[in-house]
Order: sequence, then C-alpha cells, then structure tokens
Amino acid sequence: MPLKNMVILGLLAGFYVAIGGILSVVVSNGAAPAIGSGPSRFLAGSVFSLGLILVILGGAELFTGNNLMVIGLFSGRISVRSMLYNWTIVYLSNFVGSLLIVLLVVGAGLLLLEDGKVGLLSAEIAKTKIELGFFKAFVRGIGANWLVCAAVWLAVGGKSNIDRIMGIYFPIMAFVALSFEHSVANMFLIPLGLVAILEPSVISEIGSSNLADVTVLNFLIRNLIPVTLGNIVGGSVLVGGAYWYAYRYPFRTPKETEKPEDISKAA
Repeated sequence: MPLKNMVILGLLAGFYVAIGGILSVVVSNGAAPAIGSGPSRFLAGSVFSLGLILVILGGAELFTGNNLMVIGLFSGRISVRSMLYNWTIVYLSNFVGSLLIVLLVVGAGLLLLEDGKVGLLSAEIAKTKIELGFFKAFVRGIGANWLVCAAVWLAVGGKSNIDRIMGIYFPIMAFVALSFEHSVANMFLIPLGLVAILEPSVISEIGSSNLADVTVLNFLIRNLIPVTLGNIVGGSVLVGGAYWYAYRYPFRTPKETEKPEDISKAA
C-alpha cells in the first residue's frame, strides 16, 4: 500500500476508535450508580464496538488488527521489514488520528456535558489506566487484542454486513467490559483525561495529590508501551500465530490430517 494511503486510512482508524471511545464515556457516564457496575460495563462495551465496525466496514488501517499480518509473514508472502514498516506507519497515524479527535471533543465542549461529569469520568479513566502498573497493563493488553483480532477474524468470515457486525460486536463488548487495555483506544482516552484534569472542577473533585502521576510521561511508559507490547502478543501469537499453525503450518500435510479415502478422492 502506498504511504499516503496507509497514512490516510490509519488516521481514519484513529478517528473511528476515538469516536467509539468518547461514545462509551458519554453513554456510560453515571450509569454504574443507577444500573450497577456490570450492566454499565456491558453498555460501555456495546457502544464502543462502533469503532471497529467503522474500521472494518468502512475500510481503515488499525495497528492492532494489522497484528494479524504475521499470517502473511509466516506464510512467506511478506517480509519482516514490510510488516514492521506497516505497523510503524499505521501506529503513528492511529495516534495522530486519536489526538485530533481529542481536540474535536474538547472544542465541542463534550467534557462539560452533565455539568462536567463527562470530564471527571475521563480523568478518572486516565488515572486508573496509568496506575495499573507495567505488568498488569501488559497482560490486559494481551487480552484486549486477543479479542480484537478474534473479532477481525470473525468479520473476515462474514458473508454480509450483518454477519460482520455481529462477529465484531461480542468480542469488542467483552474486552471493554472486562477492562482489558487497547493501545489505540488509550491513545484517545488517556490524552482526553490529561486534558480533563486541567479543569479546576476536576482537580477539586479528585484532588491534586491524587493526580500527581497522571502525566504524559507516565502515560507513555506505564501504559502505552506495555499495552502495545501486550497487544502484539495477543493478536500476533494467540490469534494470527495460532490459526496459521492450525491451518497453514508446512508440516501439517494432507496425509496427516485427512483420512486415506479423502486423499485418494482428492488425487
């Protein structure tokens, strides 16, 4: 894919995932006290699935979904260099796209909705994610992209848009409800929280001492890096690598997997 196409489609994927992110924040705001934590998580995950639906049906380049490119790598169709090149360009494009939606959300005044409660929830989300710790963020990253790439896998097998939407919805709803960590989603959610904590009302509500660790540096080191590494493991190993080994591994010849009569018929 030409560089300009990769960048444009990467930006679009960042836009789409960020839209799913802000939608989940707005819709789930205040839901937990009213309907309980579990239903609130289910609601947030349900609307967040819009992001990947737009990516798959609309056509965009998402870093986490592109972790499935290892199938092409293992099959000898692409090189390590070309795969890493794609991952790098798409990752950076996703990041820029996510940050642009942060500007849009702030400019539209969405953080001030519900008397500023949306901004408060955004700050709390960022604080929670940054305070996870490296190892926990890494493991949650594995879980998130295991489900995201499973959603992509199911969508590719769909014969209609309804098939694809249903294939996407359940895994994405599950990863959000389970509080797993997705690097591209965090490229939006945490910077949004970093902007939200600039509001005096948010600082007074949470307390400045409790927000000391909510910084750009901690966002990158404590969350984005470990989550990205976990996403690569979850998507590349547990989905791409697993299915490649199951279906395409060179040593799994027809003689080992088929009955003798099936082989004779094929011959």
